[in-house]
Amino acid sequence: MTIATYINPETLPNNPAFTQVVRVAAAADTIYVGGQNGVDSSGRLVGADVAAQTRQSLANLQTCLAAAGASIEHVVKWTILIVDGQSVQEGFAAFMEVWAGRPNPPAITVALVAGLAVPGALVEVEAVAAVPVS
Repeated sequence: MTIATYINPETLPNNPAFTQVVRVAAAADTIYVGGQNGVDSSGRLVGADVAAQTRQSLANLQTCLAAAGASIEHVVKWTILIVDGQSVQEGFAAFMEVWAGRPNPPAITVALVAGLAVPGALVEVEAVAAVPVS
């Protein structure tokens, strides 16, 4: 069952990494995953660069989604915060490794920030997912 419609208006840029608009049908459970940093299960940062931390952030996010009965394919909206001065492109490349060409990419917001709550964290990823109601 398709619960989301992915819309890219013709007058806006089309990008394989994100969709401009995602409409979710009423027959879905909505899951909100709070910001995930590149930390391991003990809370220690994994990697000193934005790419390594992005990979770990996404692994943590996928763990959260699975705990709620969802998967990365159910994500309809990402918010990605990157510490100012870090390479957005390196973070994006790591993100694309994880997304791996799946169809229907979510809507996305990327923002540069002065800092994050976890000391030394360079990236934080949050997500909204929509799972079909059984």
